[in-house]
Amino acid sequence: MVVFPNTKINIGLNILSKREDGYHNLSSCFYPIPFCDILEVVKADEFNFKSTGIAIPGHESNNLCVKAFHMLQSDHDLGNVNIHLHKVVPIGAGLGGGSADATYTLTALNKLFGLKLPTSQLQEYASRLGSDCPFFVENVPVMATGTGTTFDHSTVNLKGKYLVLVYPDIHISTQEAYSGVTPKEPKTQLKSILETIEITAWPKWVKNDFEDSITSNHPDIAKIKERLYQLEACYASMTGSGSAVFGLFNAEPSLKGLNYPVCWQGWL
Repeated sequence: MVVFPNTKINIGLNILSKREDGYHNLSSCFYPIPFCDILEVVKADEFNFKSTGIAIPGHESNNLCVKAFHMLQSDHDLGNVNIHLHKVVPIGAGLGGGSADATYTLTALNKLFGLKLPTSQLQEYASRLGSDCPFFVENVPVMATGTGTTFDHSTVNLKGKYLVLVYPDIHISTQEAYSGVTPKEPKTQLKSILETIEITAWPKWVKNDFEDSITSNHPDIAKIKERLYQLEACYASMTGSGSAVFGLFNAEPSLKGLNYPVCWQGWL
């Protein structure tokens, strides 16, 4: 079985408060995009995991795909499998690529072994692997709240927009991202903004709270966003805690003078 774990962008990201458990409450629109890794899962006599493409740091046993397999195997009568992950999506870019790989491993195993696990149970398993993982079970636009694992339907529809995704190959740790943010409740809730205003007004109203401090530390990210607007993006933003930056356009743009690597572009 071959599947294609896609990624997501964050349209707005507000850090609302710090929780007693040390995590943060947030509000963000998670929107799936067709920029994908390639994942093959087939039955085998012995378990084996192999990755190609972009090198994945760390020991194989810590890979989320491997963890997903062992988690399901401990609860269900699974045989062994060969897992081959071909990594295309940059690691640590704020796109949820590793989370998607893990969740697609769960859903592939569910189909391959006929487990017939319902969506709610797959989401519960996925939540054990990472906060972004449950999103990729249903893989539709949602408003995410709590720690990013509570979902409500979103009416955001980017069909007909052209997406340009730029990755400047800058690593931003979770610690760096959160250290520059002061949690606060916005005057207007993000969900209300996205449901009531046109995309042309998003640059004024739809913010990623990580951007101010991160762009101060990494000016190239601000330069990418500025250049996307110069190329007539109707909206541009860093996604997640970065460092990938996306621009949404009404027509396919000429990217002359962008001077940063585009990791994906295409119609949504």
